[in-house]
Amino acid sequence: MGAIMLDLAIFISGRGSNMSAIIDACKNSGFPARVSVVISNKPDAKGLEIAAAEGIPTQVVDHKLYSSKPEFEEALHEVVSAYSVDLICLAGFMRILGVGFIQKWPDQIINIHPSLLPEYKGLHTHQRVIEDGKDKTGCTVHYVVPEVDAGQTLVQKVVSVLPDDTEETLGARVLEQEHEAYPEAIDLIAQKLSKRVAG
Repeated sequence: MGAIMLDLAIFISGRGSNMSAIIDACKNSGFPARVSVVISNKPDAKGLEIAAAEGIPTQVVDHKLYSSKPEFEEALHEVVSAYSVDLICLAGFMRILGVGFIQKWPDQIINIHPSLLPEYKGLHTHQRVIEDGKDKTGCTVHYVVPEVDAGQTLVQKVVSVLPDDTEETLGARVLEQEHEAYPEAIDLIAQKLSKRVAG
């Protein structure tokens, strides 16, 4: 039996380059996922135009229109629930999801972080890596849990830090690997679920 087909919701806040990598992967006939909806918390996110041009439904849940984080996340949950969704992929979504939302989607939310977790959680990872004189860094696709950047690792890619690297040059090379890692992680989840169903 082949892998099951996962229906994805992709959350973005900007251009959505990882979103684009996932969309491109879904065009491959053997890839076990399809994008049901792209959701942004920013109405002007460039990625919304890109997704719409691919014929993918898009939705905006603007966090600024809600008086509290729980209200925003309840609205977000309602929008996601209106679609067939097995897995939520955070792709440059610049809001930290609360416990209430995460518990509604247990083991169904993944994120990508531009470091080799558990090292360099949080922001400004490339600058911190360079300042610390590290010779390697990378990216990590992981499950989302209430503690930020602490969920189980799915896929990691290693990138060498070059002597003349800047935050921008290193970030660009890590981003290339992110575009490889995210589809790999989605494929891995589909394979695991297929084995569970078959077993």
